[in-house]
Amino acid sequence: MNDVSPPQSRSFAFGPFVLLPERQLLTRGDLPVRIGGRALDILTVLVERPGAVIGKQELLSRVWPDTFVEEGNLKVNMAALRRVLDEPQGAAHYISTVVGRGYRFSAPVRYSSAFHHASNADTPASLNHNLPTATARIVGRQDAIDAILLELQEARLVSIVGAGGIGKTTVALAVAERWIGTCRDGVWLVDLSPLKDPNLVPNAIATAIGLTAHSSNMLEALSAFLRTRQMLLVFDSCEHIINGIASCADRILAEAPAVRILATSRESLRVKGERVRRLPGLGTPARTTELDAQSALAFPAIELFVNRATDRIETFSLSDAEAPLAAELCRQLDGLALAIELAATRVDAFGLSELIEQLGDRLRLLQGHRAGIERHRTLTATIDWSYDLLSEIERMVFRRLATFAGIFSLDSACAITIDEHLDRTTAVESIASLVAKSLLAAEMHDTQVEYRMLDTTRAYALEKLVANNELKRARQRHAEHCLDLVERATSDAERLTRTEWLVRYGPKTNDIRDAMRWAFTNADQTALGVRLTVTAIPFGKQVSLVEECRIAVQRALDDRFQAHRSIRDDLVLNLTLGATLLHTRGPLQQVKSCLTKALTIAEQLRDADMQLACLRGLSEYELWTGDSHSAIAVSRKIRLIESNGQVAISGGANAQAGSALSWLGALAASRQQLETIVQRPINQNARSDVARFEFDQRLTAQGSLATVLWLQGFPDQAVAVARRQLKEAEASNYAVSLCSALLHGSLIISMYVRDYDAAWTFLDRGLEHAQKHGLSIWRNMAMCTRGRMCLYANRPIDLAAYRDALAEVRDGGFRMRYPNYLANYAEAVARQGDLAGGLAAIDEAIALCESRGQVVGIPEILRIKGNMFRFQDPADPDRAEACYRRSIELARQGEALSWELRSAMSLVKLRRMHGGDNEAENMLSSTYDRFQEGFSTGDLVRARALIATRPGARREK
Repeated sequence: MNDVSPPQSRSFAFGPFVLLPERQLLTRGDLPVRIGGRALDILTVLVERPGAVIGKQELLSRVWPDTFVEEGNLKVNMAALRRVLDEPQGAAHYISTVVGRGYRFSAPVRYSSAFHHASNADTPASLNHNLPTATARIVGRQDAIDAILLELQEARLVSIVGAGGIGKTTVALAVAERWIGTCRDGVWLVDLSPLKDPNLVPNAIATAIGLTAHSSNMLEALSAFLRTRQMLLVFDSCEHIINGIASCADRILAEAPAVRILATSRESLRVKGERVRRLPGLGTPARTTELDAQSALAFPAIELFVNRATDRIETFSLSDAEAPLAAELCRQLDGLALAIELAATRVDAFGLSELIEQLGDRLRLLQGHRAGIERHRTLTATIDWSYDLLSEIERMVFRRLATFAGIFSLDSACAITIDEHLDRTTAVESIASLVAKSLLAAEMHDTQVEYRMLDTTRAYALEKLVANNELKRARQRHAEHCLDLVERATSDAERLTRTEWLVRYGPKTNDIRDAMRWAFTNADQTALGVRLTVTAIPFGKQVSLVEECRIAVQRALDDRFQAHRSIRDDLVLNLTLGATLLHTRGPLQQVKSCLTKALTIAEQLRDADMQLACLRGLSEYELWTGDSHSAIAVSRKIRLIESNGQVAISGGANAQAGSALSWLGALAASRQQLETIVQRPINQNARSDVARFEFDQRLTAQGSLATVLWLQGFPDQAVAVARRQLKEAEASNYAVSLCSALLHGSLIISMYVRDYDAAWTFLDRGLEHAQKHGLSIWRNMAMCTRGRMCLYANRPIDLAAYRDALAEVRDGGFRMRYPNYLANYAEAVARQGDLAGGLAAIDEAIALCESRGQVVGIPEILRIKGNMFRFQDPADPDRAEACYRRSIELARQGEALSWELRSAMSLVKLRRMHGGDNEAENMLSSTYDRFQEGFSTGDLVRARALIATRPGARREK
């Protein structure tokens, strides 16, 4: 008998907190507490046995089962846990450290258990921020935090300004954490310290917020996406590219009214509406103040020093005699948080008197020898002093780690520090020592500890790297590691969800940028640059920086680097350049040139898979330009390769040819080929789209098939296929495929069946999606379709905007749908009283269709032309009737039953205005009777109403 009883849920209550381990939840009062997964597991182990000492090894084995982790991970998570529990330094209300043994949960715990029924509350909330979990209690900044929180309510840009190392980022993160849950679209940290190019600021923001933008203008795409969003953006470390950041912030604030920005910088952004909060050093007592230990701890600078000293030596306690010395030390360090932390980490090696003496000497040496404000000189002197106290191995590790642009894992750190003179154990010990000495920051990112150098420390370390003639070798090791990293990222893209993948690899984007830039600016490393570019193409697709990928690929294809490219490199690079251009710029001639060059190489290499990829791209290009005959010719080449058994999965030719045939009006042949793709089980046709910028052939076929089915007179089947296409496109995680399903699938079919409520929904969603992903070409096509919708709904049309969108579609090479859009524009022009202008435009549309054989839409264009005569020149019905009858004739030739029905209805309406016509009435009835389904759709409902009101007809009961 199966046990179907609900699982047991335990509850541990202590102080104001309640821990529910099975629900992965810690609450304080009625509110959930933000806590990392590992920290919560540590708390669970401790509260299960309150009062008992839990050894470090037991904690490591319980919290990280089957995984080897360094003890430093435990310390970082324990610090984060203590901060969450709001434990004052040295006052262990909940967790006590038992020196040399482990940890003990000291507070009383109330335990209960109950059977837990799953509810919506148990479903993990979607990730709505990317803030690291703080690992240390913030000292002396509560007033500043509260003030900034108030300022953010009143102003949309608040800048925290102060010297390096003063604690700007700490305060900003504390403010941002308080905003979690208050913004509909989240709170997002944008670390700008690694950026060197101000033009990449929009890219960095897009990566941080998870925006996938297939655009050549990232700022435009970003602004369009943020326009309807409500979020807080935290711009950290702005000073080194402040003009670029200021320009970007100004644009966002102007176009996105519900977005707020919190910035940290050494100077203000000087943007309109900016509120500047200058962060002073932590408070220190005046020299004349009489101090004992208790009164000294009331000053934030001394409290911070004691906190960090206690982290270093658990038994440290400030005595009354040492209180004046601690005050003097903090005064010398100008209340700079980082400088105080660096000094506190050496309290185990020196007494307070010696610390003051050593630091005082160092500060005096720097006076007059380093530029910059006083506090910056103080910080530099403190870092300089801390560096000199490191062992030679620690210094070497410290220098090499400066090559990382952002956060990095322990494995990454080891990869670039370990060599023939340094093993992993020593490297790990050195990294742990640098963390303990505050020269390296450890951050909690849910279940993983990541490391980072603060920008001031990193700049110092890079100077030392140069001074020791190690920069080139360190950069090379970093670039080689990035090569390994992108290979691993490509492999993981197959098994991780997109969200998981982005959390893990998205922050590495700056390192890969830096590695590429360095390799191409060093003549003897360009081969590595080419390899890195080729290998990083799938990475570029995953982070959706398509335009950056295009630029990188173009650089690698420069003639200067030809000697460093293999023939396969040329193949991959040309294929990628053609595909990225197609998806961001449209079917330009350069697209065909690149894809043709790639195809030639693939044929030389006899690589059938790559030949198919090139041919699919060329077929897309020909279809988009409106040349269906050329697209069919390409599909024959695809079929030839597939028929030779050179590839595991065939059918690509059917997808391409089927779409092309539909535009040529060969509906029966088109449907036959498209159904071979669509009716195939998904798992048999699955193809990873991770490595290349391609459409999914099945999704493309579904969109074409839905249109063919409607044209043939099967509206219900068309709706079902479009619905299925949209569902699969939503699951594909590829922006262009979803845009196509929305705008060229569901929207078009909804319009055909006259479900205008659904059509407006799909149109608005498609427009938003195109803006979000920077798909300007698709946005223009959507704007043209919007004009058509406005005609149907009798809404006013902005002809100038319509004309601009039409021009962009035409100039982008999109001739496939251009005649349809032009016909709708013609109708709009005629409706505004310019019949001659409308007729000129619609005749141009018909001529374009006939010149390329794209005849499938001509019956509907002729019907629209007939309507223009009928409504704008009602005294002369002959011209309208001629258009309707020619439309019906062509629709019958192409077996487009739905076009035939529409024109038959229009003809009946016209003839009834002029006394009626039995032949036209009979034609409508005959056409209606040939339908087998779709009787609740718009055209059939209207046809039935017309037939029922036929003059002299008997009214049905």
